[in-house]
Amino acid sequence: MLFSPFEPDRIEAHRRRFRAIPVRTLLPNLITLLALCAGLTAIRLASEQRFEWALYAIVFAALLDGMDGRLARMLKGTSRFGAELDSLADFVNFGVAPALILYQWGLNEFKSVGWIAALVFALCAALRLARFNVLAEDPNRPAWAANFFVGIPAPAGAITVLLPLYLELLFPHLPHYVLVMPLAFVYTLFIAFLMISRLPVFSGKRVGKRVPPEMVLPVFVLVVLFFALLIAYPWWVLSIGTVAYLACLPLGWVSYKEYQRKDAVSAAAQAAPTPAPDIAVPPPAPADDERPVRLN
Repeated sequence: MLFSPFEPDRIEAHRRRFRAIPVRTLLPNLITLLALCAGLTAIRLASEQRFEWALYAIVFAALLDGMDGRLARMLKGTSRFGAELDSLADFVNFGVAPALILYQWGLNEFKSVGWIAALVFALCAALRLARFNVLAEDPNRPAWAANFFVGIPAPAGAITVLLPLYLELLFPHLPHYVLVMPLAFVYTLFIAFLMISRLPVFSGKRVGKRVPPEMVLPVFVLVVLFFALLIAYPWWVLSIGTVAYLACLPLGWVSYKEYQRKDAVSAAAQAAPTPAPDIAVPPPAPADDERPVRLN
């Protein structure tokens, strides 16, 4: 046959575009998908009025969300696909799911007004995540800015906004429609505002990268103790942790301002003109009366 009906070299070049994906890249994405499954399951549990299990699912999704990013950086398996998947999963887990849980729990008693509060929280979570993606690609940010989030992060916002449910599970005899629900309505809007605010919040991304040898065993004990308390007394731990987190927010603002002050001092020192070095000027030569004034 004089002319081949296909070009083998071209087909082989097309096949070479597809290469095997390493497992270290897949593993963080699998954890993200598992967290997404937990968030969607929380929505189903809330629709079935099983709010305790819905809260467990949200906490589980938050724990997985804290693991996937760190695991990707440890395994050097970060990718643009993983970042986009994580952002979409965070919107469902920490924006849509908490809003629907709050609405099914009691905001629906306020009819359309309660739905607006749930809607505002979900929209603020979406705006918060979109702003985070944009700021992460800003080349003009100083290096120390990585220590801070701008506004409350979405996972923390989801955990904190569910505080009214924790309190009602702790104190079931509280007047639900007289005291708890009006406060829950205002509190939901307050947390939504903190998510889209410009408040600097400690990120904690650089915490835990290195542990001194003498602190290894105490860290193990503290981690085990925390999870034991979380399992045994979940609503106490989540309530106290939420209140402590909100109380510590001003500390992030103070620390951020201190970093800005140091940057301003450093910039002013670099912009200050340097004094010219002293140059010794030789003394004038003594006048010589016999020397002519001008030589031709």
